[in-house]
Amino acid sequence: HVQLVESGGGLVQPGGSLRLTCAASRYIYSTNCMAWFRQAPGKEREGVAAVDSDGSTSYADSVKGRFTISRDNANNTLYLQMNSLKPDDTAIYYCAAAPRGYCYTIINYWGQGTQVTVS
Repeated sequence: HVQLVESGGGLVQPGGSLRLTCAASRYIYSTNCMAWFRQAPGKEREGVAAVDSDGSTSYADSVKGRFTISRDNANNTLYLQMNSLKPDDTAIYYCAAAPRGYCYTIINYWGQGTQVTVS
């Protein structure tokens, strides 16, 4: 059964930090690019950060220098460390899995989302 389960969202003050976690089924984690997306009210879903199966990472310009994506291959877990949070970071954050090299464009699996509120 395919599963991506996010956790770690919550309410934080501007300037604060949160760490999101995504626990993934082993068979989708090991061969896919893993990514974080977010969707704010009234806005389209956007890619935030991704880490491919070779360890290469990429970030949206709006989060560069503040967010760090990482993966724990031993435990099939994806993380997003978010520092210096701003009110504009408020959104539902989704974990996603995509084929290698298509981190933001071909999403095969989505998590259920976790709310992050910066206020």
